[in-house]
Amino acid sequence: MKYITWRASSLLLMAAALLLGCKPHQDVTTLRLAHTLDQEHVVHKAMVLMGERLEQYSGGTMAVEIYSGGQLGNERELIELLQIGSLAMTKVSASSVESFVPQMRVFSVPYIFNDNPHLWRVLNGDVGTNLLLALQQARLRGLGYYDAGSRSFYSTNTEINSPADLVGKKFRVLASQTAVRMVEALGGAATPVDWGELYTALQQGVVDGAENNPPSLYLSRHYELTKYYTLDEHTSVPDVLIVSLPVWQGLSAERQQWLQQAVDDSIAYQREAWQQSSDDALAAVKAAGVKVITPDKQPFRDAVAPFHQSLQQTDIGPLLQQIAIVGNTQEASDE
Repeated sequence: MKYITWRASSLLLMAAALLLGCKPHQDVTTLRLAHTLDQEHVVHKAMVLMGERLEQYSGGTMAVEIYSGGQLGNERELIELLQIGSLAMTKVSASSVESFVPQMRVFSVPYIFNDNPHLWRVLNGDVGTNLLLALQQARLRGLGYYDAGSRSFYSTNTEINSPADLVGKKFRVLASQTAVRMVEALGGAATPVDWGELYTALQQGVVDGAENNPPSLYLSRHYELTKYYTLDEHTSVPDVLIVSLPVWQGLSAERQQWLQQAVDDSIAYQREAWQQSSDDALAAVKAAGVKVITPDKQPFRDAVAPFHQSLQQTDIGPLLQQIAIVGNTQEASDE
């Protein structure tokens, strides 16, 4: 199959254990959903709510079975399980999808959103909708976006106040070439590491730091190894809830509608709960002794300006222009 990588053999073994991503049993269709987050994460709680709402809307004829904490693999492996229909659903970072759907790499470009309202106008508008639809080229279907806040750098040994402090330091990034180029544009050395292996990598000095949002820093317990957290907020990469296209096409139109409504409910819940979760996590890492730094973002923006320029003539150039137009239009209406 065109989209399955060399990992397919190991994934097929896993698929044999899972049997089917969508399992009818005693007139109940159970959708298996897997992700890599802790069960205390607000995104996991949103997916639990989704399962409850799906059961409610379907009159008990549909259910969601959740595998958390990377039990079934890392994000790339989960996507590949969806492609072959052995897993029904997953939640992954948009950055993890870009090797399957290149347009998704737009979210890993730093400083393209003015603020969080700008991000959500884009996600809820034509750009966000078209990106979800584009997943179908990879045998996937996008159901919606979860708020993943903004990603910022944290370090075990270096106080980061400007891009100059990143020079010569190794920072973990997602398996995204755009994320790699972003860190390199800022002067650091980018090192892709699976999320589940990052604690050990930080502990052993394989990397000097990483970048993520406050809840992920806290719930991963990376704060135990972190001395500095710099809120440079370089990217706002949403999480994407996706379903296997073969599984989706196997559902009746009515069941598809129930599932989408349950997803929409979970997104509304997660967006409302996210900010409080982020604030609580930031307070917790501060209390644990992490120094939280609020830097001047302009030097960071200036450092990535050539990177932005280099993307204008690529296939995501039009997307970057559309995103800028959405931001400029809102600014003009606010004046």
